[in-house]
Amino acid sequence: MAEDRWLLVGLGNPGPEYAGNRHNVGAMVLDELARRLGVTLGRTGGVLGRRPQAATAEARLGTLPGGAPGPRVVLARPTTYMNVSGGPVGQLARYYDVPAERVVVVHDELDIPFADVRLKVGGGEGGHNGLRDVSRALGTKDYVRVRVGVGRPPGRMDAADFVLRDFSATERKDLEWLVDRAADAAEAVVVEGLERAQLLFHTKPNGG
Repeated sequence: MAEDRWLLVGLGNPGPEYAGNRHNVGAMVLDELARRLGVTLGRTGGVLGRRPQAATAEARLGTLPGGAPGPRVVLARPTTYMNVSGGPVGQLARYYDVPAERVVVVHDELDIPFADVRLKVGGGEGGHNGLRDVSRALGTKDYVRVRVGVGRPPGRMDAADFVLRDFSATERKDLEWLVDRAADAAEAVVVEGLERAQLLFHTKPNGG
């Protein structure tokens, strides 16, 4: 039934030249979720008009108490450029009748240290043009964000240049772990609720 369906979106830019960029960590997380659920992301044409604008798949996420299958989820990776991500996200939300409070957007976040993951609903977009376009398309800022920390650019490097560069060799050593953690956080939002997920993922392993 549509009422328990969630839309999980991973933001990034299309094309192999962008695949390893910091700006594409949301898309990396979305691909990890698809791998875990055993589904293949396919191009969506009919849903979004003539030209495919997102790679999508549907699945059930987790298991509820008593063994019942978990909520239905639509996984979506826009195939538009980051700055115009909102179009496919808004169209998918309308097509699947998913309210904004069950839209979860995974994205890179400059204001969070590398390898940290934070969760929130609403608030500003922090200069993130992809988020800004999603907010415009949904008509609200009140959707869930899985904010994947990529850290601040060094020295006087422009933020736009920084996010369009690949992760450093040092960062790549922890990138798989970070993608796993962000995927865990997105799953927790859906299965356990935002408050429980925040408690789990805003607490350092050492309790700090």
